[in-house]
Amino acid sequence: MPLFGREAELKDLSELVDGPAAGCGGVLVQGEPGVGKSALVAEAVAAAALGGLRVLRATGAEAERNFAYAALHQLLHPVRAGADSLPAPQRSALGAALGLAEGAEPNPYLVGLAALTLLSDEAAAKPLLIVAEDVHWMDRESADALAFVARRIETEPMVLIATVRGGEPSPLRDAGLSSMDLERLPGDVSAELLDSVAPGLSSTTRSRVLAEADGNPLALTELPSAVTEALEPVLPLTERLQRTFGARFAALPEPARTTSLVAALNETGSLAETLAAAGALLGEVLEPSVLAPAVETRLIDLETRVVTFRHPLMRSAIPASVSAGERRRAHLSLAEVFREQPDRGAWHRAAAATGADEDVARELDHAADRARHRGGVAAAAAALEQAALVSADPERRADRLLRAAELAVESGGRETAERLVRDARAGDLTPRQRATASWLLSGFEDGVREDLSRVAELARLAESVAEDGQPDPAMRVLWGAAMRCFWAEPGEDTRRMLLGVADRLPVEDSDPRLVAVAAYVAPFDRAGSVLRELRELAAVTGADPEVDRFLGSASLQVGAVDLAARFSAAAAPGLRAQGRLGLLPRALAVLAWSRVRLGDLAAAVPVAAEAARFAEETGQPFMYGLATAVQAEIAALRGDHKQAKALAVEAERSALAAGARPVLATVQLAKGIAASSEGRFDDAFADLRRLFDPADPACQPALRVYFVAELAEVAVRAGQVDALREIVAEMEQLALITPAPALRIGLRFARAVLQPGDELFEAALEAELDGWPAERGRLHLAYGEWLRRQRRAVDSRAHLRTARETFDALGMTAWAERARRELRSAGESSPNRGPDAREKLTPHELSIVQLAAEGLTNREIGQRLYLSHRTVGTHLHRIFPKLGVSSRAELKKALGLVSGKDG
Repeated sequence: MPLFGREAELKDLSELVDGPAAGCGGVLVQGEPGVGKSALVAEAVAAAALGGLRVLRATGAEAERNFAYAALHQLLHPVRAGADSLPAPQRSALGAALGLAEGAEPNPYLVGLAALTLLSDEAAAKPLLIVAEDVHWMDRESADALAFVARRIETEPMVLIATVRGGEPSPLRDAGLSSMDLERLPGDVSAELLDSVAPGLSSTTRSRVLAEADGNPLALTELPSAVTEALEPVLPLTERLQRTFGARFAALPEPARTTSLVAALNETGSLAETLAAAGALLGEVLEPSVLAPAVETRLIDLETRVVTFRHPLMRSAIPASVSAGERRRAHLSLAEVFREQPDRGAWHRAAAATGADEDVARELDHAADRARHRGGVAAAAAALEQAALVSADPERRADRLLRAAELAVESGGRETAERLVRDARAGDLTPRQRATASWLLSGFEDGVREDLSRVAELARLAESVAEDGQPDPAMRVLWGAAMRCFWAEPGEDTRRMLLGVADRLPVEDSDPRLVAVAAYVAPFDRAGSVLRELRELAAVTGADPEVDRFLGSASLQVGAVDLAARFSAAAAPGLRAQGRLGLLPRALAVLAWSRVRLGDLAAAVPVAAEAARFAEETGQPFMYGLATAVQAEIAALRGDHKQAKALAVEAERSALAAGARPVLATVQLAKGIAASSEGRFDDAFADLRRLFDPADPACQPALRVYFVAELAEVAVRAGQVDALREIVAEMEQLALITPAPALRIGLRFARAVLQPGDELFEAALEAELDGWPAERGRLHLAYGEWLRRQRRAVDSRAHLRTARETFDALGMTAWAERARRELRSAGESSPNRGPDAREKLTPHELSIVQLAAEGLTNREIGQRLYLSHRTVGTHLHRIFPKLGVSSRAELKKALGLVSGKDG
């Protein structure tokens, strides 16, 4: 198709491919069918080839969208030899995904990282242009892998150009690509294009074509041969074009017609396969020349081994132009050709089925198993749904629909999962199936947006399933209900019901799942037994990262933030290695939250940033909100009030409508800390008081035990001592039933500031505070301030000096400056603190440099952070001058690290 009226867009694409060495990312070209996306991309490809770029391309095909990694295989096939040099986990994942090697089920994020590494290595040898056309028709697994790569094109000499039909969904829409919207051509350009392709039209026909095409370039080039001067009904443009192509197909001689139909139904595009299947239908051996009439009518292009349709609308118009019987015979003939490719054969037999066929359903079950083994979760779900459609037995039909729904949940397809569950519920379900249908959709957002009455419903369901002799499904249902007790408040009656169900489950008390459920449901009443189990389990971390993640969350619920940090830090490496990026941000968010509470800001900064990044990428808005709220708290503790406010607003926006209490609680904490460090103690008290009001959506019962010290400090300064006494009295009653370490530490501080004196301050300082340096620093600061006010300046200095040194070491700038001011008032000069080396770096840079300081290579860092090793190297090149170092050996000293920490 000639390019008319696209000069500006072509210039933009040409500039993009001219500068891939700068890591310029990519563009998503979108528009309606026939608007010229492919023609524009073809010009960009030609420009790239002239500029010395290597071009790798893949095109989505509607018939291949149910074959996992089909498009990625197409893209990487020319560079597959480079896979041999990939790190072993990536090599295994990519080989299994593309069917190049046997292996365990590959994780999609490891496949994405392998593709990124492979493409990055190829681009280092020669700059790359990656072209992905019709991404709306790509299999979901390939589209996810391409989106993964697109998000991480930073410094690599490669650029991605993708095309998508306007209004169609695709993971690449959220991959950070710039958008180029192609509109229809204006009238004068349309006329110029039409006159160039059909110069001999009569005035009447020309006007009719211009009117019907309405600026669509494909219509302008194809309709002239179909429009007559006779008056015909005006149809929607896409339908009009399909009728045009269908009429062109119908006019073909029979052999060409049958072969073109088979080609349209054959997702591989293989000429040999098409000729074999069509020959079987016609009862003769066919040569490629049989398709010459289809080439002459501009329906297809014929290459040595491949049949290509000139436009997707041409391909879809052909099957729509024949009877159901003709389509069925063509599918069955292709199924015979694909006898050695059971997945493709199963789909063609399913397309040919005219009713229930359990044999075909079983073939599709096997296809789903094979797809799952290759990591094709979405493809497996599609096969199971198709199997359900041809199932003869109602119970098997429901099982297949629910298995497909479970896979849809796993891949984040909420709308698909809801539809599949709804279809399953349309029939009679067994008790087990009803249980599965009930808990399945709880996998999305932990059920935060659901009605709170759902928690009690899940409790009853868990008990029913357990009584039916199925403790594991019952535990899954119960876990879904328990998680809701973290994000929302279902009420004491519901909590007691859940606890009763948990107690009656036939599982060991030490089962980590049961420990976590008890912590979420009864964080105070069961704190003692939960803490005992957690301390025993803490000795054996690292065996199962998902168990460690459960236990990290459980520790947070019962006030043991030190254990929460330990378990979550143990979970992170395993989740990274397994590529479980859906679970990783959950572990990282708890780790960041815990490290901030412990005062380890330097370690928390990169962890919180990474948690937010992965939560956003994996579609977890509330985990993103929690990680962002932690970042707001860090900014407040560092005295960066402007940044703290911006981050708090961002986090609150993600949580307010759904009432996600942990996010709102952390937001209020950040606001209160910022107000306090600015000397706005009335505002700080108002912010923090909300954390203890059960009617406030920012009150999360389990987390409030961590905030007693903050509230006590600002309440005294705001003159709200009476209000503080009431809250402390309430917390004292709570302390009678829970040994939560955070609550005991907070109450000792509150008692000391409410009735200040040497005895209470000394008692608080003598208590067990190992691992809680921020709380120890807070006590020294408060004690030193009180001593100075008592005109005991000399006695105050040691405490104020300790507080300053502690807060300097922890990076808690606002608190360190307060200690300096008090120390000067006590008669001792206090030098200004120079900027910590770590504060010169962005969170992303800090993540990289901390791992480099531990001795990891660029490839190992890339594997940990899901980046290409070349991006890591570029970042380190920029980081060294910031830190004033010239080699990796100097990093540990520059960062002040005695030992590295995993984040």
